[in-house]
Order: sequence, then C-alpha cells, then structure tokens
Amino acid sequence: MAAGSLTSRLRRFIADHGSRWARRRQGLDVLPLVLTARRIYIVPTRAGLGLGALLLAMLGAGLNYNNSLALLLTFTLTGYVLVGMHQCHRRLLTLQLREVTASPAFVGESLQLTMQLSQPHAAQAADLEALLQENGRTVASASASGTGGAAQILLRWPAGPRGLWRLGAVSLRTRAPAGLFRAWVWLHLDVTAVVYPQPGGSRELPQARGEIPGEHGAGSGLEELTSLRAFRAGDSPRQVAWKAYARGAPLLVKEYQGYSGQEHEFDFGTLGNLGLEARLSQLCEWVLAAERRGERYALKLPGEHYPADTGPQHLRECLTALALYGLPAQAPR
Repeated sequence: MAAGSLTSRLRRFIADHGSRWARRRQGLDVLPLVLTARRIYIVPTRAGLGLGALLLAMLGAGLNYNNSLALLLTFTLTGYVLVGMHQCHRRLLTLQLREVTASPAFVGESLQLTMQLSQPHAAQAADLEALLQENGRTVASASASGTGGAAQILLRWPAGPRGLWRLGAVSLRTRAPAGLFRAWVWLHLDVTAVVYPQPGGSRELPQARGEIPGEHGAGSGLEELTSLRAFRAGDSPRQVAWKAYARGAPLLVKEYQGYSGQEHEFDFGTLGNLGLEARLSQLCEWVLAAERRGERYALKLPGEHYPADTGPQHLRECLTALALYGLPAQAPR
C-alpha cells in the first residue's frame, strides 16, 4: 500500500515538473495551433519494452546458433516496431487544434471543456486521448470522437468554488497503432470559465417595483400581440408560436407591445442577516427565477449596479458579477 502511494506521488511529481518544463520551453499556446515535431515526446510503453527485450534475446540466440530464420524473424519484427514508432509519432504531427472552449457552470455541477481538432492524415484524429492536469493530478480524461480527420474531445469534471477558473495543463496523447509507444504533447492555453454561485435560499422573489409602459416584453397578460418574427438564438421557448409551427410554418416568435411586465430589483443590502455565500446564492436563485418568468430584473451589489433588463446577455452579466464578487482580481497568466 505504501509502495503504491509512493509510486503515485512520484508520477504526479514527474508529470507536474514535466508540464512546467514544457511550459517554459514552449510558452503560452495561441489558437489555431498546428503541432510540430519539436513539441512531440515519445517513449516505449511496457509492452514496447517487453517486446524490445524479447527481440534482443532473439537476436542473441540467432547469432549464437547462427540461425538465419531466427535472425530473419528478429529483423522483421524490429522493422514492424520501427514502423509502429513512426506511425505513433505521426498521429500527433501536423495535428491542428482549432478551438478550445470552456462552458460556465454552477457550484456543484460539472465544468466542460470542448476541444475541436483536425488531422490532415484522415481517420487518425480519433485515436487521441486528452488529460487535464491540475497541481500534478489528472482531474479529467476523455477520448476523441469523430469521423475522418475531424474530431472532438469533451472533458468534464466537478466545478470548484465560485470564481474564475483557468485552464491548467492539457496533455494530448496516443498509443496507436500498436500500443508499443506512447506519444504526447503538452498544451498551455489561455482559456477561462466562470463558476457561478450555487442557487439556493428560501426567500420568495421580491415584489415587483411596477409596470413600465411602452416597452416590448414577453407577454405578461397586459400586452397586445403585434407581430411574428423569425426565431433567433436566445429567444424564450414560451414566445414561440407553436400552433403555427405545428401547421408547417417555420419557427416563429410572438412579439408583444404595451407593458413589459414585472420589474424586480435584487439588492445585496437587503439580505444583511445572511452570510456572504448565502446572500450570493439567494441572489442567484432570484436572478434565475426572474429570467425563467421572462420578467425584467436589476441587480445591485456594493459598488456595482446592473440596470433592469432580461435575456441571455443580461443573465450572464449578473451571474458573472455574483461569481466574482468579493474575490481578488486574477492577473493574466
């Protein structure tokens, strides 16, 4: 048990220092990125070492007994090993890393990192595996999926505390085609994601401040349907004209005019009897509830104010403000 723990710590130590050394040698990567031979590292696997030892024994026996057939078999297998080493290295050579994105998440959920790859050597990009490492530990791993030379890798792992998450070292590796060698590259990318506070709290949504005439809203019962328009990304499913869609019409969205409906103000200062994290969780719950109901809402934090609005952009701004509130600003890497 102690020997296994020592081996595990030694591997983490080597991986962490290897990543740091590669970072100093390569610098920060910028997308789109094409991998070159200088970045690729390759070593034999256990199976490769075992086969190498077997070939040395076969070579010694063939020379000792002057057996031509044994020598022919030895050299044939050696050629197979060398070709396998070349093919393993070639899996990463000229690999193109086109896009890397990290999706935001709430505390208690999972962060997701999406990597878009392409390989001029068709059908070779799907042989890859990605490992995300932080502080010398592997926190997520996934294999590539795709057809032809295009592939995608999705890495998921539990989100940590609220705040700004920065991508650690990512290792792309392969053991194809025969598993005798392992080739890998280190990637150091400036990718960030926001971890939002966990929604929670038992307090009811604050009473609306009133109704504002002359605005476009999402249909509060005090509005008049004026027109239909084409569906756009970010539109609420409740505004879709589903009856028209069922009759074969394209996806259309109802537009109303009159009153914008309820308008709320969520004030950090009104939750004075709660702790910091409890306040942020309650505000997060209110923001999500108002967005689901299609009602306008404003967010007020000490030193910050977000005017009343609704929609994906406003939601993202408010949740990001809650996630970063009270945390020290992080310097760029």
